[in-house]
Amino acid sequence: MKIIATHIINPLMLIVPVLLAVAFHTLIERKVLGYMQLRKGPNVVGPFGLLQPIADGVKLFIKEPIRPLTASPLLFTLTPMMALTLALLMWAPLPLPFSFTDLNLSILFILALSSLAVYSIMGAGWASNSKYALIGALRAIAQTISYEVSLGLILLSIIMLAGGFSLRTFHVVQEDTWLLLSTWPLAMMWLVSTLAETNRAPFDLAEGESELVSGFNVEYAAGPFAMFFLAEYANILFMNTLSVILFLGSMYSPLLPEMTSITLMIKATLLSVVFLWIRASFPRFRYDQLMHLTWKSFLPLALAFVIWNLSLLVMAAAIPPLH
Repeated sequence: MKIIATHIINPLMLIVPVLLAVAFHTLIERKVLGYMQLRKGPNVVGPFGLLQPIADGVKLFIKEPIRPLTASPLLFTLTPMMALTLALLMWAPLPLPFSFTDLNLSILFILALSSLAVYSIMGAGWASNSKYALIGALRAIAQTISYEVSLGLILLSIIMLAGGFSLRTFHVVQEDTWLLLSTWPLAMMWLVSTLAETNRAPFDLAEGESELVSGFNVEYAAGPFAMFFLAEYANILFMNTLSVILFLGSMYSPLLPEMTSITLMIKATLLSVVFLWIRASFPRFRYDQLMHLTWKSFLPLALAFVIWNLSLLVMAAAIPPLH
């Protein structure tokens, strides 16, 4: 019974809420975009359109999957599953308020898994045997790898201030005040980098409809397409939740751990709505602007903050404590 609880029930208690959050995030997105464009979003399936995500998911998974004749059979099938698996695995070390796996180096674990997501994109683009899918995959990979550099350096600065690689450390550090107040330039760069990392507007260059239709997943349909879709939105919600843990605290309360989880989810939801607001407000960037932003602006600034925080740590260590 203990094995069943450990290997089946506990993972499902993490996976099912994430998938439900993803489903209703798509509904909120369509509603918010609709009202910002002075039209109604989904309002037919269920009361106020609440069952629309369920209907869309059922429709996708009961459709017949299509595989191009010239596509690689094994890789074409495996890459959607790999993308969704990696997207769900990254939730494991998050303290919500208790983590599924308690890791001392949870931030390094997250960075390693997010780097592996590149292989699922590359596999999907190459296995489709389509020039448009391959070009979309190359653009998505270049964008993801470029912004991972900035994200890693921003994380390094925050880790120096927090004093540890565990996400639980950030609960303790932010008991009195948010890190956002003292590191707001890093937080702004982090927000923009997460938009680019998750291929969200105005940085959704991998899905430029005018030239690439849908990017690396253009040949996918039915269930495999739904897996890519779920993975993308799970990554968006994950990055927003991680942003809240790093910069906005979570009202840590040893006596009421449930309150920690509730406030964390409220803040992550509000940040997700900001993502939707940005999508409705800004036009898509050009690809050269996207790359110039990270390599010529964010990278030098992030390096400067790393050196600055390192010098502060050295000075703090050199000054003898007052007795």
